[in-house]
Amino acid sequence: MSDLEKDEITEKEFDSVEEMREEQIDNKFAQCTELLERKRYAEFARVIEEMNPVDTADFFSELPYHQIPTVFKLVKKGRLADIFAELDTEIQEKIIHAMTDKELAYIIEDLFLDDAVDMIEELPANVVTRIMRVATAETREQINKFLAYPEFSAGSVMTAEFISLNKNMTCSDAISYIRRTGVDKETVYTAYVTDERRIIEGTVSFKDLLFAKVEQRVGDIMDSEVIFASTVDDKEYVADTIAKYGLLAMPIVDKEQRLVGIVTVDDAIEVIQEEATEDIEIMAAITPSDKPYLRTGVLETWKNRFPWLLVLMLSAIFSSAIITHYETAIGTYAILTAFFPMLMNTGGNAGSQSSVAIIRAMSLGEIEKRDFFRVVWKEFRVSVLCAVGLGSVCFLKTIAIDFKFQATEVLANGAVQDNLMIAFIVSVTACCAVIFAKFIGTVLPMGAKKIGLDPAVMASPFITTIVDTVTLVIYFAIASQILNF
Repeated sequence: MSDLEKDEITEKEFDSVEEMREEQIDNKFAQCTELLERKRYAEFARVIEEMNPVDTADFFSELPYHQIPTVFKLVKKGRLADIFAELDTEIQEKIIHAMTDKELAYIIEDLFLDDAVDMIEELPANVVTRIMRVATAETREQINKFLAYPEFSAGSVMTAEFISLNKNMTCSDAISYIRRTGVDKETVYTAYVTDERRIIEGTVSFKDLLFAKVEQRVGDIMDSEVIFASTVDDKEYVADTIAKYGLLAMPIVDKEQRLVGIVTVDDAIEVIQEEATEDIEIMAAITPSDKPYLRTGVLETWKNRFPWLLVLMLSAIFSSAIITHYETAIGTYAILTAFFPMLMNTGGNAGSQSSVAIIRAMSLGEIEKRDFFRVVWKEFRVSVLCAVGLGSVCFLKTIAIDFKFQATEVLANGAVQDNLMIAFIVSVTACCAVIFAKFIGTVLPMGAKKIGLDPAVMASPFITTIVDTVTLVIYFAIASQILNF
């Protein structure tokens, strides 16, 4: 069996597993709906308890809006916070309005701190005021401390719920301590070893504790090479570091190097998704939105898109001015206009290829500022190869298809048109456009990064606009020299 056939079988297996999973979820949803309709609330609560909190949140999002708070109260207490954390902000707000202060206080105290902070950042001010009023003094203090961190920082996405051990503990004592305190922690798979001042000294996995000798000291088995970040480090850097080293969580320290929190892998994934979404939207000339597509209103979507479209449309003035300047020449050699779309598209596509590759490499940390000249030199060589190949095909295509092997052609005004010369002009322009486009597609994103801008801003729409204008300039400059107009 060939590798291709094996890949096809594997893909089919994955598809069947995915379909089976979706079918199981659909059946659970149908079962829950039926139990609600038949008012068998105890059975409904048992089914919900068996479901994953994420799937349960999806089920709630499909319920009629007015029914959600009532159904949510049917969930058993121990599951409320887990499900609540996965709900959309609008649904959370709806449920909060239907809760008593006592019920709300229970939810807030049972939420992990980072989930509570995320929720508060999204909810309206009047709802936040009520949440802070019912929360305990300790919870309010922690929430306010986390809210004080800049939005881009690691401190804004970390949680203070982690296991901290002393290196002089025995492994037996450490396991007992985790059993006593770990139930309210976000993760117990990795513990952090600190001294009396909370300075981090090492990390130890629960697996190492479990299989070590009971009398061994934690300091003897801990890993002293700790990968950590500061509260003011960029959260995207932290997420990328977690992905790079395959960490389940990354310790975060304050300016005195004291351990104050951790960023877990699920929060890192969320940061990566947010950044990827933002980059994609910026690259498509759309102002990034915090809301899901279906929950973003028509007017808000219009406001996110229209300004960019307006700027890009107005930037086409330069292209129009160039065409107007050479209007007389175009009247004489009208055939030149037939190649505008091909040349401009070729240049735009070439620039987009480079810009997307460079932006992706920078976002993954594959390219640093110091690599500028190496990248430019590599893209230049690639552009030359692409230009030669495309220019050759363009010349043959123009002769064989556009002029059907006619070396010369008599125009309506009696003038003789040299088709070989036109084909040469078009192919040379294509070569120059490709080289210039790839240069621009490389330099602009890296230049933006160097001056502190988001490289995604310099993506396809802007590069295409610049390349279109320059391609026309090159086209008419070459044509005017060869055709003498």
